[in-house]
Amino acid sequence: MVQDRGPAVVSFAALGVACVLAGVLVAAATTHAPSQHGSCAAADLEPVAGVAQVALGVGQALLALQAPSSRLVAAEFVGWSVGNAAALAGALLDTTTVVDVGATLRIVALVLVVHRARGAPGRRSWPLYAFRLLMVLLLVSIPVGLVLAQLQSV
Repeated sequence: MVQDRGPAVVSFAALGVACVLAGVLVAAATTHAPSQHGSCAAADLEPVAGVAQVALGVGQALLALQAPSSRLVAAEFVGWSVGNAAALAGALLDTTTVVDVGATLRIVALVLVVHRARGAPGRRSWPLYAFRLLMVLLLVSIPVGLVLAQLQSV
């Protein structure tokens, strides 16, 4: 089942793992000279751009009723990845408009993934519930991040 969904898993997982590693490197590099930007980058890279990205790809591969089209996977991947990059760049540059664009792209990508990975009708399992919980956490955290970015720029 997962084999025919390889592009969704591989593209999301590869970039997700790279983001986790980048977050670890940023955290390590800023340990001796902590900064708000370094903490923000590490906090965004590891759980959101990294772990969540892996979960989006794997969750979709395991829970979607059919293998998604390559176009859909590309739209989700680009939306989530560019959204992450924009949110991070906007936070580092103190440009809330760029953060807002990134958040919007993240939300669009999440909606696409959630719509695709609904699970089979009548089939409820802990992976489906865990995936839905992660989607809710991400959808709640995006507006929280926007509010924090606005407060930080004041």
